[in-house]
Amino acid sequence: MDGTPEEITTLVGREVYSNSGMFVGEVEDVRLDLDHESVTGMALTELNQELFRGQIEPGKGVLIPYRWVRAVGDVILINDVIERLKTPDEDEESLAV
Repeated sequence: MDGTPEEITTLVGREVYSNSGMFVGEVEDVRLDLDHESVTGMALTELNQELFRGQIEPGKGVLIPYRWVRAVGDVILINDVIERLKTPDEDEESLAV
């Protein structure tokens, strides 16, 4: 990257993977903090059904905190914490949308 800021809209449509290479979902929308002019979360759809089976109803999405993002490129890499998702209350910010 050349240091030029990217448009937030370029995140929409990108595939999201965990650091270990597991497909998580696709970015449908972003959550913004307008006061701080920053992205605080990403709404994912087209979820990996194996990963979210029993947690999220098919056709629904999840909102993940942007602090989980490790890298943004052709795809978005997030912390492996998503793979340890076992119970809905494990991380209150990981809610069905």
